[in-house]
Amino acid sequence: MAATPAPHDPGPGETAPDAPLERLRIPAGPHTFDALACGPAGGEPVLLLHGWPEFADSWRAVLPALGAAGYRALAVDQRGYSPGARPPRIADYAVPELVADALAAAGTLGTGRFHLVAHDWGGIVAWALAGAHPERLASLTVLATPHPEALDRAAAGDPDQHRRLDYVRFFRRPDGAAEGALLADGAARLRAVYGGQVPADLVEANVRRLAQPGALTATLNWYRAPERVLSVPAGRITVPTLFLWGSEDPALGRTAAEATGEWVDGPYRFAELTGAGHWLPEEDPARVVPEILGHLAAHRRN
Repeated sequence: MAATPAPHDPGPGETAPDAPLERLRIPAGPHTFDALACGPAGGEPVLLLHGWPEFADSWRAVLPALGAAGYRALAVDQRGYSPGARPPRIADYAVPELVADALAAAGTLGTGRFHLVAHDWGGIVAWALAGAHPERLASLTVLATPHPEALDRAAAGDPDQHRRLDYVRFFRRPDGAAEGALLADGAARLRAVYGGQVPADLVEANVRRLAQPGALTATLNWYRAPERVLSVPAGRITVPTLFLWGSEDPALGRTAAEATGEWVDGPYRFAELTGAGHWLPEEDPARVVPEILGHLAAHRRN
């Protein structure tokens, strides 16, 4: 399985023309994933998974730092986000399918262990992958998203966290109401999701890509595939783990964030980014990048 260079240059908002990034296409079974890569081919591998409604270029401030530090970093437009990986059924977006995609992408970096860095929904995939395949990981870094079991428990017992997930209940409706609401009035509600914390050019690029036929439905199917709201079995975590959480995150509250460590048996560090919100890779790279680099350096494979 080889990653091949794309035959076109990245468009506005996807990556700056002078950025030291490569745009790739990764075949995996019947699907082809778009991706961004940075760093020397022989560098220690790092896979980055984005959240909703983001793409690989949500990591555009992180990838060059990883590449400059000698890592081979790969960020993938995941299932539903890549036009070449957009199957039609809700069941096609179940977490085991998303974990398999992540492992396939990591396979293009080599057969050894890799570092996994993830945000938002990518974080749910990352927790599940780490629980099921710890032998594949050198380290785990998750931004914003608590361990799914901690989040599930908080949603059941903490009225504040239950309320914060009302948007997920809306997204899970299969009648197209969420798509219609998000894209109405020139996608005003979709733009509002970012809360003014994501650079405007990136927001516009995201909206343009999500407005393509079938794209937004495919990404919302991530929310619809679990049996219950964000209920994803993830298991206990034994790999070295860093969890970064913004104290002003409007969706993911303190109860689940502070309880996440109860599900990690390996080396663990919880770093609260005071004053930060949800969109950590885009809004706060000045704090996020050193945290990631420090964690990776402490758990190098060699």
